[in-house]
Amino acid sequence: MSHTTIATLMQMKKEGEKITMLTSYDASFTRVLEAAGVDSILVGDSLGMVIQGQESTLPVSVDDMVYHTRCVARGRRDALLIADMPFMSYSSADQALSTAGRLMKDGGAHMVKLEGGSMQLETVRQLTLNGIPVCAHLGLQPQSVHKLGGYRVQGKDEESAREIKEDAMALESAGAQMLVLECVPKALAAEISHLLTIPVIGIGAGVDCDGQVLVVYDMLGITSGRRPRFVKDFMPESGSVPAAVAAYVQAVKEKRFPTEEHSFQ
Repeated sequence: MSHTTIATLMQMKKEGEKITMLTSYDASFTRVLEAAGVDSILVGDSLGMVIQGQESTLPVSVDDMVYHTRCVARGRRDALLIADMPFMSYSSADQALSTAGRLMKDGGAHMVKLEGGSMQLETVRQLTLNGIPVCAHLGLQPQSVHKLGGYRVQGKDEESAREIKEDAMALESAGAQMLVLECVPKALAAEISHLLTIPVIGIGAGVDCDGQVLVVYDMLGITSGRRPRFVKDFMPESGSVPAAVAAYVQAVKEKRFPTEEHSFQ
């Protein structure tokens, strides 16, 4: 396997090959993901909940993200490595440059991910101008969970769907090279994936996105509490962690995941 780059993922989109992504927070899990052929790894601020036991992603610091990104980078050989910019670490373009610089220089990330639509356009432009690849994130944005009124499906009515679509196109124009769509109706996600030239990665956004991402602990069935509808536990049918990750990769590549039961209308 050769090194996966943003250009590799763009080519996969062009050729209709599904992109696989999972979260990882340490070197050991990263090696398991790599062995199963995962295309890209996200060091998610989800670590606030699954690693630190927080109630949301909001308390996660830049230092936390740099530490875990560095751990993952040590275990990574081929996959594209993306790191989340944590809450309130990119509220101005200058602050975003500082945060992204740390995640890439000290953490070893290849790309940074930030949440938000039109309000982030200038930040995306500045990061891109400074040679920092950006993955945008629309739909349900966990860092804005209090503003959104909880973990709910976004873009269900005509107006909010149009806003998500316009934001997606504007973010691509500003220089974003990838987009994560979380918890949006599958038809909207399919339309956005078709409209954009950059890869669109879905989580709770239907099978027609260019790729899929899940929190690794969710797809292994070891997250406590209520499991989101879009999650499938791959452990029972697989019997081991490496086999479960391989089953996830295969299911995404063969367009068998997500199914209707993991999607929103």
